[in-house]
Amino acid sequence: MRRRTLLSFALPSLCLLVGFVLAGWDGPAAADEVAAKVERIDVAPADWPWWRGPDRNGHAAAGQKPPVAWSATENVVWRAPVPGRGHGSPTVVGEQVFLATADEKAETQSVLCWNRRTGKLLWETVVHRGGLVKKGHKKSSHASASVACDGARLFINFVNDGALYATALDRDGERLWQTKVSDYSMHQGFGASPAIYASLVLVAADHHDGGAVAALDRASGAIVWKNPRPKTANYTAPIVLEVAGRDQLLFTGCNLVSSFDPLTGRKLWEIDGATTECVTSTVTDGTRIFTSGGYPRNHVAAVLADGSGTVAWESNVKVYVPSLLVRDGHLYGVTDNGVAMCWKSETGEEVWKHRLGGTFSSSPVMVGELIYATNEAGRTFVFRATPEKCEPVAENQLGDEAFATPTICGGGIYLRHATTGPDGRQETLSCIADPASGAASAPR
Repeated sequence: MRRRTLLSFALPSLCLLVGFVLAGWDGPAAADEVAAKVERIDVAPADWPWWRGPDRNGHAAAGQKPPVAWSATENVVWRAPVPGRGHGSPTVVGEQVFLATADEKAETQSVLCWNRRTGKLLWETVVHRGGLVKKGHKKSSHASASVACDGARLFINFVNDGALYATALDRDGERLWQTKVSDYSMHQGFGASPAIYASLVLVAADHHDGGAVAALDRASGAIVWKNPRPKTANYTAPIVLEVAGRDQLLFTGCNLVSSFDPLTGRKLWEIDGATTECVTSTVTDGTRIFTSGGYPRNHVAAVLADGSGTVAWESNVKVYVPSLLVRDGHLYGVTDNGVAMCWKSETGEEVWKHRLGGTFSSSPVMVGELIYATNEAGRTFVFRATPEKCEPVAENQLGDEAFATPTICGGGIYLRHATTGPDGRQETLSCIADPASGAASAPR
């Protein structure tokens, strides 16, 4: 296992600027230049390359059959200790599993890589040493973002020394570039994962002193476009979805629902709505996007994404931290206080609700009709979700704490959890699969 250390530094602001586009200016030449630079994204159906999965919506690839039952001794193919603490989800590409973590004792923020089949630690790269911000909610961590992978490079966001930095590594853990995106005033924490789109990596930093949403060139780290954001805390990650006939970069929070052209940063539309602080990543049924929040008010709402500013429906249910799921005209969610719910996506009519139990921070993941939802106490509920009813299938306990969303790909489940014992708290990354199925391998 190799260890590397990276110094915290930012590329000069004038370095290799490519097609810089001001917000609100429709720059066709700049957009064409960016579009012409589209690079291949080399990931496979058996991969989970970024936050919320291949389609950025919490759906795992269809046709796979991950286990519905496991324990500390059943269906665990391998487990690996994780130093420090973090809430980012595992990223799985090819033969590798990537995870961000922060060690408060060592004052480091790092990316780690394991072999997908064996759980052997392959390398650890320290991205920042020192500079951890001593502030934030007790449930937050210094490594709450998930790694994004385009097949050749890894991208990770960390807040360090009062600023948000985006860093790129290669698949062997070598630093390629690091860019300071924005100053960052810590409130509750930071957890906005990077998103890959065309030749860009998209990053966001909402905070009380006014943050930014920006696009960086994947190859160089140069800032391609950058838009200022309102002066308020917010925690949503950039999500690009095809909705209302085009790709849109969508944000909720800061009392707004906002849509941008992901290539140029041009604002497509924006309405008052959502609430001040949001955590969830929005989803779509192709016509509407669904927003949810919990401070200062609770809400789940449907907004037409055609620029009309129409709010189709709204409910005062609190789905503050776990993101939602959409399937076949229905919206599924798990509330923070542990109730699974189903609504008609067109009208908001509540179809059913079912109490699971516990408090939830991780987001549910859907595989066909099955939903996997893990609460903060490390208990994963597997239930069949259809418009007719919620049918409990299994409950599984692993460790005694879990904040990271499970990753499900290639028939395996990659779960980040923790156990507190006489020697203190220890995080673990577990690969859950049928040992006879070969699901932990990665056919390419």
